[in-house]
Amino acid sequence: MKQKPVAFFDIDGTVFRSSLLVELVEQLIAEDVFPAEAAEQFESELRSWRSREGVYQDYIEAVIETFLKHIKGVHYGEFADIGRRVVSVQSKFVYRYTRDLIQSLKRDGYYVIAISQSPKTILDEFCGQYGFDKVYGRFYEIGPQDRFTGVINDEHLIQNKSNIVRRVFERHPELTEEGSLAVGDTESDIPLLESVSEAVCFNPNKTLYTHAKRQGWKVVVERKDVIYHL
Repeated sequence: MKQKPVAFFDIDGTVFRSSLLVELVEQLIAEDVFPAEAAEQFESELRSWRSREGVYQDYIEAVIETFLKHIKGVHYGEFADIGRRVVSVQSKFVYRYTRDLIQSLKRDGYYVIAISQSPKTILDEFCGQYGFDKVYGRFYEIGPQDRFTGVINDEHLIQNKSNIVRRVFERHPELTEEGSLAVGDTESDIPLLESVSEAVCFNPNKTLYTHAKRQGWKVVVERKDVIYHL
């Protein structure tokens, strides 16, 4: 049996031009599933990042903390319905470079995998529209009456994306590491990028850009309607 090469993609900020988790949290607040004051819990980090006085990682961690605080007790069905509505509005807001790269790799016979820290429920909705073969995201435990407990299942596995790469190749002998490729945008993607044959740093932040230049990795920036190879 001929083995297939694999391509791994981070999603938020790499394929999607925002964060699925951020859009989800904002919609949960808008539909009164989360209280209105939940937005205050990441307001200062958002303001700091937008004014270029802080870093994006602090902002997204504040959003994650807010999500974990308020998701407990939310019914899965209501959550899934809101996730579908978010994707129906947001799914076309993607970068042209990574969107086209996914299509090109699929034509070349690649098995294409998404790895993200966003909830898998919303990832499945989003990634299904772009032909991903497999999706890895955060699983949140569901307890009695189909309500979230606030616990993340197997957090250690998704926290380091290289764990997912190793798991993929261990469990799927029909896939090959030869010619494997990964695309990421922040330093949290470094373990992922180090685990494959070809690393692509797309719209990298400063930390990843510096590391990429030392490693000789490909750096691509999309700005408005121009794609730069640095």
